[in-house]
Amino acid sequence: MAEDSQYILEPLREGVDFTLYRGTERGNQMPILAMAAGAEKPSARSLRRLEYEASLATELDAAWAAQPVALTRHQGQTVLILKDPGGEPLDRIIEQHKGQPIDLARFLPIAIGLTAALGHAHQRGLIHKDVKPANALVDDSGNVWLTGFGVASKLRYERQAPMPPEMIAGTLPYMAPEQTGRMNRSIDARSDLYSLGVTLYQMLTGALPFAAADPLEWVHCHIARLPMAPIDRRYPSDERILTVTDC
Repeated sequence: MAEDSQYILEPLREGVDFTLYRGTERGNQMPILAMAAGAEKPSARSLRRLEYEASLATELDAAWAAQPVALTRHQGQTVLILKDPGGEPLDRIIEQHKGQPIDLARFLPIAIGLTAALGHAHQRGLIHKDVKPANALVDDSGNVWLTGFGVASKLRYERQAPMPPEMIAGTLPYMAPEQTGRMNRSIDARSDLYSLGVTLYQMLTGALPFAAADPLEWVHCHIARLPMAPIDRRYPSDERILTVTDC
């Protein structure tokens, strides 16, 4: 690990587990991103995720991912430095719409870019395992770069052992059923497609497919429930009748 360096960083997105910063290194104007554990005293698990993502530097292409540059220290914190491709975190774009759907003219380029970026990751033999809006950077043209490869797998198929839901790698609201460890099914590239589907659903409707109060309920939702059709969220029944009649 490199010695402490001086960076000028501003928070771009603050999460429970990690904070993403944007900035530069003193004396170098090349834009960078920095990922640091969100907690004041990060867990060994969080640090391992940063270390693992740093180890994937040669396997992540700057054309579709925020490419790791170094694992270093900044103001007493371990931080992962990445090349900054530009763009804005997709979760912030969704938040700006305040629960309303993203317009189709904006949605389609992002959906295509996100699908293409994920396809490139799969071609490299990587299963992301944490596809969600917070792990995607989007520019005004719809170009998308993935981040958050700290739990990615290089295995074509992987089994998740049953464990407490809060201990499972990934993010429960976007997690494929097989990632919960409660199904007799392996994790593979299709698991990422499930999470991609949840993300696209949220963009189209302004809401997640499910709502849950605790980790166990999230697991139940993914395994046993069916989401409301997007069209029923975008157009409640009375509004749909008016829309069809007007046409």
